[in-house]
Amino acid sequence: MQKSKTYTPRAEDIKVEWHFINADGQILGRIAERIVKILMGKNKPTFTPNLLTNDKVVVTNVEKLRVTGKKITDKLYIHHTMHPKGLRTATYGNVFEKNPIKVLESAVKGMLPKNKLQKARMADLHIYKGSAHPHQAQEKSKL
Repeated sequence: MQKSKTYTPRAEDIKVEWHFINADGQILGRIAERIVKILMGKNKPTFTPNLLTNDKVVVTNVEKLRVTGKKITDKLYIHHTMHPKGLRTATYGNVFEKNPIKVLESAVKGMLPKNKLQKARMADLHIYKGSAHPHQAQEKSKL
């Protein structure tokens, strides 16, 4: 009886693709879930959990993200300075007002698996306020 073989893509089989997402009016959790699927490579037939797909994601208009319900006042971002009485909390509204990029980054990072590939996958994510970004050349070459 012949054993089935597991397919593992080689480095030359993995092609880098650029994905451009406009976050204008989209819901935070739903767009973060789409980004995580692309960064992990689950949108490709050659998905392998222990390999990087090297797909790049560019998100624009992040300041126009939405959330549902009362998350603007009720959702908390908690950080500890590791000093006595160092617990810091901030509401979603405060964090989003100061830096909307941080909100999307933390949502995506929280959805990625906690392993050695997390840092490399986060490096493939590029988030920008407004519609201008320095990756115009990659967008035009894909047309």
